[in-house]
Amino acid sequence: MPFVLWRGFPVTMSGSGGREHGEPTDEALVAAISRGEQRALEALVRRHGGWAARFAERLTGNAALAEEVVQAAFLKVWQKSEAWEGRSRFSTWFYRVLHNLAIDQVRARRSDHEELDESLADHRDGPEQVAARDQRDARVRAALAALPERQRLAMVLSHYEGCSQAEAAAILGIAEGALESLLSRARATLRSALSDERG
Repeated sequence: MPFVLWRGFPVTMSGSGGREHGEPTDEALVAAISRGEQRALEALVRRHGGWAARFAERLTGNAALAEEVVQAAFLKVWQKSEAWEGRSRFSTWFYRVLHNLAIDQVRARRSDHEELDESLADHRDGPEQVAARDQRDARVRAALAALPERQRLAMVLSHYEGCSQAEAAAILGIAEGALESLLSRARATLRSALSDERG
């Protein structure tokens, strides 16, 4: 998916968050950004843009809104790189930035919120299978969207983003035990919501 930064700078949002051997660290890139080096921002966008876009889509349920969130987050890095003080990994801090911006956007646009179509139709399936899968996916998305904000974020980080418990807890700024409690309540709510719809 293309990502267009301001000044018409195109970046492909396929980055997984990893760093190749010999590439500068996130810390070095943020330091270069604070000196106004645009190439450092380009490198950060390539490195983190893919997972950031997927994460923002999970939170907002809307691809276009997610793109706005990711652009705003990278703009914040460009304009206020000193906001990241290096006390945590860059990705942990950036998850928080994305989360806060996404929640602000969703709250501001709640009335015209569109659902994200996460399912990719397998064209080998017949129309009945595709319809059934789409209905199941829509129920899961709706149940996830109905969760309280912190429970939804805990589920997204743990189940969709593949964060470890320690990483998810750090992003949320809570202890691992508190994260497990959020996940337990979220799972129970989802099970109940989905079983009610089936029954």
